[in-house]
Amino acid sequence: MEMRLETRKLIVRHFLLCLVLFPSGLMSAANDRPYAPVSIQGATVLTAEEAISLILGNPELVIIDSRMKPEYLKGHIEGAINIVNSAMNLSTLEAVAPDRESALLFYCNGIRCLRSTDSIRRAVEWGYTNIFWLRGGWSEWSDKRLPIVTD
Repeated sequence: MEMRLETRKLIVRHFLLCLVLFPSGLMSAANDRPYAPVSIQGATVLTAEEAISLILGNPELVIIDSRMKPEYLKGHIEGAINIVNSAMNLSTLEAVAPDRESALLFYCNGIRCLRSTDSIRRAVEWGYTNIFWLRGGWSEWSDKRLPIVTD
């Protein structure tokens, strides 16, 4: 009986210690995520305001949201097509932009998200030449309370 009580006390202490340490470990992990590069060769970096001007001035613009589907469904830029970077291949990109000179605007969650960075690098490799990047991504767009669409 005494052994069980000691074991329970150890389990409770371990559990309480985990409760204290886990959130700080989680915060540390979030802060350790790398920043997106300041620029990507072959892409023009835009602010949210510049992206609006591009969208309004170019009805043929293809907007690609590189985030995961649940994030996209919670809200996205109107007209954006959801192509997660890990699922993007040449045929998926060609399906929405068959012309390699098509204007493409990529975005993801923001400066701590590398999904759009990855997508842009692939598009450049495949010969796309008219690429724009909303580096601040969804974070910048939503922080500025710009129009969104939900599905």
